[in-house]
Amino acid sequence: MTCPAVEKKKMKSALGHRHVYTVCVKTEEGELEFLYRLRSQGVPLKEPITFRLMIKFYPENVEQELLEDITQHLFFLQLKRMILEEEIYCPPDVSVLLASYAVHAEYGDYDPDVQKPGFLAVTSLLPKRFINLYIMTTAMWEEKITACYAQHRGKSREEAEMEYLKIAQDLDMYGVDYFLIRNMKGHDLLLGLHALGLHIYKPGNKLTPEVTFIWSEIHRMSFEWNMFLIKVLGKKSNLVKFKSSEGKGCKITSMILSLCMGNHELFMRRRNPDSMEMQEIKIQVAMQRSRKEEAKQRLQKERQLREAAERARDEMEMSLIQLQNDVHMSNVLLLCLGQDLLAEKAKTTEHNAKPLAQKAIKAETEKQHNEVPAICGQEDPEKMLEAEMVALKMDEESEKWDMEDEQLKQELQEASDAEREEKHNLLEITSKSPGLPSDSVPRELSFSREDLCFDFKDTDMKSFFTVTEKKKVAKKKNLHEVLKEMKTEMELLRLKGHETPLDCIYFQNKALGITKHSTLMMLTLQSSESKLAHYETL
Repeated sequence: MTCPAVEKKKMKSALGHRHVYTVCVKTEEGELEFLYRLRSQGVPLKEPITFRLMIKFYPENVEQELLEDITQHLFFLQLKRMILEEEIYCPPDVSVLLASYAVHAEYGDYDPDVQKPGFLAVTSLLPKRFINLYIMTTAMWEEKITACYAQHRGKSREEAEMEYLKIAQDLDMYGVDYFLIRNMKGHDLLLGLHALGLHIYKPGNKLTPEVTFIWSEIHRMSFEWNMFLIKVLGKKSNLVKFKSSEGKGCKITSMILSLCMGNHELFMRRRNPDSMEMQEIKIQVAMQRSRKEEAKQRLQKERQLREAAERARDEMEMSLIQLQNDVHMSNVLLLCLGQDLLAEKAKTTEHNAKPLAQKAIKAETEKQHNEVPAICGQEDPEKMLEAEMVALKMDEESEKWDMEDEQLKQELQEASDAEREEKHNLLEITSKSPGLPSDSVPRELSFSREDLCFDFKDTDMKSFFTVTEKKKVAKKKNLHEVLKEMKTEMELLRLKGHETPLDCIYFQNKALGITKHSTLMMLTLQSSESKLAHYETL
């Protein structure tokens, strides 16, 4: 269904006059006046009949005029359909950005673990003409939409829809109702009715108006059958005349007059102070939005805390793995060092024991040699003294090597005690470490993130921090940079010669720096006489 504009009724209420807008209905065959029988309007009664609810009078500023979320949502759905069906021309790069906001409004924040490649139906997000205009596959379109989609993190559905509407209202064909007309010279033209005024276009160019009459400079409008008359304010009596060329008699001219009157009234109302009722409505809406913003900030803060806790948990788990590896390597190193030390000590002892053994053998030989004269009664005092000195020296060296052997055993015992003490300290630290779930920490080992710091050398941890760093860098890129890169890439992939007439006009205006707002600014600064003179030349 569509909510065409408004036949206005006034009702009394406690707050004063309230404007109640009826609904205008549009079918696939054309627009219908509400409360009229279908048969009387010449609509074939096929079953089923498809109705659309649409906006008839477009807001000038969607952010200020669309107060209720439901109104905003319905208008979002209407503009989205009109862009996809190419009733409103949308450039390719802008279409990708709009598609990203539409995806965000549907799915929420981008999550690469949930939104896997292939989750988008690109054909329902972009106009079909882009398929023939660019050398791009469906996956490439999805990649560009996802790149913009990832930048909208933290926005609610209402905010995403409002961003969509704010971009859409800057499109050249936004809010313009087109009618085929013929001037008094018999030349075909296009009449565009807009929230700001009347636009006159050349046939085939719905993007750039030739003449614009603002509602505030129009004095009176009327029609006679298929002839439409517009009196413009000025020193002279200035009349703009044209005929409807759609061949439906006064039906088209009466529709044009109805649209002109409604847009003119809304144009003047926007520039007058708000009524008491409208002020109260705006206050209520502002309070609701303030409450929603507070709730959103609380939710965002909780989400950030949860993400920070998850990151801390991941870092602690990675550090725990590294700590276990370090402890294992330390044990292996201690074992190897102990074995090497024992082998070295044994080798040294063996090396030093050889001279001692030789001396012992020599002393024993001399002792036996000296014992022979003693037995025979021929004692040599000097030789006896020398033998006693040698024996005493051998005893001292033997005691020395015994002490070194004891010292070696003591050092090995101290190394073993140090290893046990290190494990004991690690277990004590584990009992003080908060933040890790019991099932994620082995019973034999844990640590405190504040007390320990380690060098991550494992390949898994390197890849983990590489991915984290890439995510941080990607977040630093704002949406403007993403769009700039996307425009450059798409310009290289565009197929020359496959553009539609509107594409050619858009790219030509873009090259000249002509935009919707610059054109309106230039046309509105002209005097009424110059506008009429230019209209007569069309």
